[in-house]
Amino acid sequence: MDENLNLENKMNKVKPRTLSGFMELLPPGQVSFDSMILKLRESFSLYGFTPLDTPLMEAAEILLAKGGGETEKQIYTLRKGDNDLALRYELTASLAKYVALHYNDLTFPLRRYEIGKVYRGERAQRGRFREFYQADIDIIGDGSLNIMNEAEVPGVIYRCLKSLGLESFVIRINNRKVLSGLYEILELSDIATDVMRVVDKLDKIGVEKLSKTLREDLGLSQAQTDELIHFVSSNDNPFDVMEKYRGKSEKFDTGFEELAALQKHLAGFGVPDTHFKIDLSIARGLDYYTGTVYETYLTDYPEVGAVCSGGRYDNLAEYYTDRKMPGVGLSIGLTRLFFVLQEQGLLNEAFLSAPADVLVIPMTDDLTHAVKLATSMREMGLRVQIYTEDKKFKVKLSYANKLGIPFVVFLGEDEISNDLITVKDMENGEQTTASYGILTAGICEKIKALRKGAPIKEHLV
Repeated sequence: MDENLNLENKMNKVKPRTLSGFMELLPPGQVSFDSMILKLRESFSLYGFTPLDTPLMEAAEILLAKGGGETEKQIYTLRKGDNDLALRYELTASLAKYVALHYNDLTFPLRRYEIGKVYRGERAQRGRFREFYQADIDIIGDGSLNIMNEAEVPGVIYRCLKSLGLESFVIRINNRKVLSGLYEILELSDIATDVMRVVDKLDKIGVEKLSKTLREDLGLSQAQTDELIHFVSSNDNPFDVMEKYRGKSEKFDTGFEELAALQKHLAGFGVPDTHFKIDLSIARGLDYYTGTVYETYLTDYPEVGAVCSGGRYDNLAEYYTDRKMPGVGLSIGLTRLFFVLQEQGLLNEAFLSAPADVLVIPMTDDLTHAVKLATSMREMGLRVQIYTEDKKFKVKLSYANKLGIPFVVFLGEDEISNDLITVKDMENGEQTTASYGILTAGICEKIKALRKGAPIKEHLV
């Protein structure tokens, strides 16, 4: 009877699995991922952004206010009693609700950052997830917002990516007013949104297919097509390309002036010429961008696509309030970026991903001294584990080695009676016996050096 019961239990076991489109990391990978979040928080804070944490779940009407079409199809909806709920599919909609709701308690311009999970019910595929982290910043004005805020954003992008350990990337910048003004000049205003979406795919589909799409699908003349393609794909200085259109559209002229003002201040915000480009083809697919737009690419891996994007919008909270609240922001798809870096072998293997800096191995039955030693080391800022399992000595060392713990401390009768400790450096195998103060100071210095590393390799090759 017992055998039958055991067999039934085995048959009823549920096979463990992770849902498609959800990322689940082993401990070293999680440490690297969390360190990226920490680096971004530190960078955002340097620019005076305050952290926000909005709910994962909102009333469905909040998230669907500006939705419809493809957006509505991607939102995970839930029902609890009479309440229609939904999981957020981005951080911007929740920010818009937050600003409208707490307007009287906020100080503007509001500079906020948020790093959190979002959910999209799209088909899971390589590098695309249903649950993923976004890291966003936004600067929200009350009625107006100075162009200098748009000039500062590339500086934030540059510092963030450098802090992660990335070196080879370029921030591509354009202004939607330039494109909208050009469409006015070319008498394409009625189909401007459709044209902009197609032009934004230039890098993916190439000039020939773009030309064919503009003519056959959108009905542009050959002259309109040729002029538009030259404008967005010319290798000439972009300001020289734009010069011939000045004075023909007020919107175009405004966009030109904003781009010029932005470029003027990029160096002052710490962005070198090597890491940005004025690119007249960049439009961004989302309709609410109205001014400056940004897309950031890894120079050595253009096939990855944009890893950090954003732009200027005229009215963040228009679906929730009549107040005009312009803003500028950027978003980093952190889960996708991590996946790509991991796949390309760009995560820094030397980065300290161990759960502890020190493993204390007691060599006596009395653990009192080991506990005191671990507590004292923790007060020095070291992360310490005590190994208390009844295992062979070789197994204890193997435990430290598998976890990548840099130092092991042995505490036996001789050490205790002479007020000493024995430290083994797991990297080079050296073992030293000396006073607690001397060896702990040495461990602290070496751990400090190890923690200086970035989660991503310093140079992309």
